Amino acid sequence: MVSQSRSLVVRGGWPGHYPADATDAFIPFLESAGFAVRIADSPAIYADAEAMAETDLIVQCITMSKIEPDEFRGLDAAVRRGVGFAGWHGGIADSFRNTPEYLQLVGGQFVKHPPKPEDQQIGDPSDNVVPHSVAITAIGEDHPITRGVGDFVLATEQYWVLTDDYNEVLATTTHPSKPGDPWHVPVICPAVWTRQWGEGRVFVATPGHAPDVLAEAPVRTIIERGLLWASR
Repeated sequence: MVSQSRSLVVRGGWPGHYPADATDAFIPFLESAGFAVRIADSPAIYADAEAMAETDLIVQCITMSKIEPDEFRGLDAAVRRGVGFAGWHGGIADSFRNTPEYLQLVGGQFVKHPPKPEDQQIGDPSDNVVPHSVAITAIGEDHPITRGVGDFVLATEQYWVLTDDYNEVLATTTHPSKPGDPWHVPVICPAVWTRQWGEGRVFVATPGHAPDVLAEAPVRTIIERGLLWASR
């Protein structure tokens, strides 16, 4: 008898990224893929060695917030042993700013979503909704997460992330240099990447500000594939 795969959905933090609604949208997919799904509302579960030992995939949606040292150690040890770690947008790339080691594990840190040109801004969150392209890289064209997806355009927050060259970048997005911007040339940032951490696989997609963005066909496809790819 083959044992059932187990996914742990960990959510919370800043409510503006809809942690419950966003993750709820993927739970039926995980269940249909053969996962038993457990939900936790804080990173405290990462310090539970028994829970971590029983997990094959962690799906995290916690924007900002804090992680305690024993919680991070539990997460780090689990991924190093082979547990997959996956997520999207601020739920994985803007979590736990108090812990640099977490940022190293994930491989990228959100720092900015450059807004519309100044003459188009009205002073509310819509200023950060900008049309932009997500371009599949040469590596991404042949990767199981992004193969066949093709380049696509979104109208949502465009993430500028700080990162390193240990990531396998599957898709990028380019921030133009607009009048008034302090950078003087277009800046390319990763939009989808993977990372090997010990025996574990890490998957990150920066699109996903709200459920409507997650429902966009290319975004949904990439995330669903990324979850399966990351799981041990």
